[in-house]
Amino acid sequence: MTTNEQTVSGERADILDLLATRRHFLRHTAQGLTDEQASTRSTKSELTVGGLIKHVMTVEQHWAEFAQGKGETAAVEFTPEVIAVWQDQFRFVEGETLADVLAAYEKVAEATAELVRTLDLDAKYELQAAPWQPPGVFWTVRMAFLQIASETAQHSGHADIIRETIDGQKTMG
Repeated sequence: MTTNEQTVSGERADILDLLATRRHFLRHTAQGLTDEQASTRSTKSELTVGGLIKHVMTVEQHWAEFAQGKGETAAVEFTPEVIAVWQDQFRFVEGETLADVLAAYEKVAEATAELVRTLDLDAKYELQAAPWQPPGVFWTVRMAFLQIASETAQHSGHADIIRETIDGQKTMG
């Protein structure tokens, strides 16, 4: 029996369900959108539905690396190049499509689910120092997975507002 076939229960099952539910609502927001609509800025901000999905995927990858003890702890220097890479995670770049981003997001979700099933949830690692985060703060792997759910839920709400202004479609209601 592989890890993917094992029955998961308790806290791990709850985390997997929480992540799956939050991801469902975010993906649902993009349902039926064209690439052009998914790239549409429909509010005053730079945010788009497709860009938010791409961003959430990138954030999830970051937290998955952290959960495996691969996270960087040194402070980031916000050079123009770092800022440009950061901004590109909020929009489609040349050749990207909504279908491509959703497929990549699904792969990231599957990889994260495997980590939820197998990693020690009590393991702790130091968070990366940043202007909003002093050095010397440690989080458990559990907290990293909960942060993924939190980020996904927050940005799902943003995506829902953007979608509603594009064509009136709402995730719920």
